Amino acid sequence: MLNTFEETKAKNIPAYKLESMSVLQSPRAGVILAQWLGGIGIFLFLILFLPWQQNIIATGEVTAFSPRNRPQTIQSAIPGRISAWHVREGQAVSKGDTILTIAEVKDKYFDPDLLLRLEEQIEAKEASISAKEQKTQALDRQITALNEGLELKTQQAENKLKQAQLKVMSDSMNYEAEKVSFDIAKNQFDRQQVMYDQGLKSLTELQAKRQKFQESQAKLLSSENKYLASKNELINAQIELGAIEAQYLEKISKAESDRDMTRADLYDARGSLAKLKNEYANMRIRRDQYHIIAPQDGYVVRALKSGIGETIKEGEGVVTIMPEDPDMAVELFVRPMDVPLLSQGRHVRVQFDGWPALQFSGWPIVAVGTFGGTVEVIDYVETKDKAGKYRVLVTPDKTNDGDWPDLLRVGSGAKGFIMLDEVSLWYEIWRLYNGFPPSLKEAPTETTETYEAKAKS
Repeated sequence: MLNTFEETKAKNIPAYKLESMSVLQSPRAGVILAQWLGGIGIFLFLILFLPWQQNIIATGEVTAFSPRNRPQTIQSAIPGRISAWHVREGQAVSKGDTILTIAEVKDKYFDPDLLLRLEEQIEAKEASISAKEQKTQALDRQITALNEGLELKTQQAENKLKQAQLKVMSDSMNYEAEKVSFDIAKNQFDRQQVMYDQGLKSLTELQAKRQKFQESQAKLLSSENKYLASKNELINAQIELGAIEAQYLEKISKAESDRDMTRADLYDARGSLAKLKNEYANMRIRRDQYHIIAPQDGYVVRALKSGIGETIKEGEGVVTIMPEDPDMAVELFVRPMDVPLLSQGRHVRVQFDGWPALQFSGWPIVAVGTFGGTVEVIDYVETKDKAGKYRVLVTPDKTNDGDWPDLLRVGSGAKGFIMLDEVSLWYEIWRLYNGFPPSLKEAPTETTETYEAKAKS
């Protein structure tokens, strides 16, 4: 007799033991998978409404915030030849320690007594200047004496000229008086001659009048001669006055010419002295450049020149020094399209090479092995050697995360997550799918107060 379903059910036989029912019912694994997928779907749907912090990912390297604390190459100010090394690579040096000593390679500076020679030249030039100054002063005194002599001689010649003028006037008056006396004597003689011819006067009286007439004529000639001599003396006095002035002016001009030439030589000597002093000072400074010293406390990183006797050029680097206690920072290189979203004070999560880290960029709170930082500087121009990217300097955020690792080295690689505003996860997925930029609640502001304060410190 056939077993029916009702009979089987009555006998309480499990359905899954029936061959037909095992074929018709859903597999148990499928049911479990469906339950899991449903749960995961609900979980993922709920996750879409979780907050997500937008961020900008950039790579860079560790550096020092202040330029003075970055690795620096010490250069030689003068060309020379390495004569001795006083340090080794990796050695700590203090400010003022001698790193290496160089020797001269130019024959101009080979003389070991060059400074002494320059001192002797300076002393000789100073003595020459002193002599020229004394000569100038002597010529000044000579010119002053000549001017005083010219004044006295001129006054003397002028007085003599006035005397000659007065004598001419006096002789002229005497000459005029003698002319009048001559005319009177001539008139008297003529009348006496007429009266003698008429027999009214005797020969004795006529001869007496003739004698007076001749005496008057002689006095007239004498006074005229004196007058002419006085005029000649006046002319000589005038000539003498001009000659004195010309003579003294010639002497004064010659003395002034000598003084000007001496002054020119003096100025030239002073210029030469200044040049010698400049050369002496430069030589003393050059002697100090034979010892290349450490500009600050730090460590010798690398010797760029090594062998004894190796020559170095002017301005050529010889050794690299890393400052002892640099103020660590990270320089990140950001794409130009992300720069407008940045502002000073933005929080950054930094991951250093060599430090294990687990970073959820959108959930920085669950990050492990990363360190906090703050955006301090955003460059105004692109970095040419970084494919047009902009440099951003990040300093430690000591207020929230403490200090960065002590074992960090300048130049180590770093990866930064610059945090922006919070959005929902579904919005972030939608934004990335459509290629939209991150959104900001407020426009970024940029100031340089923090950077200037750190640079001054």
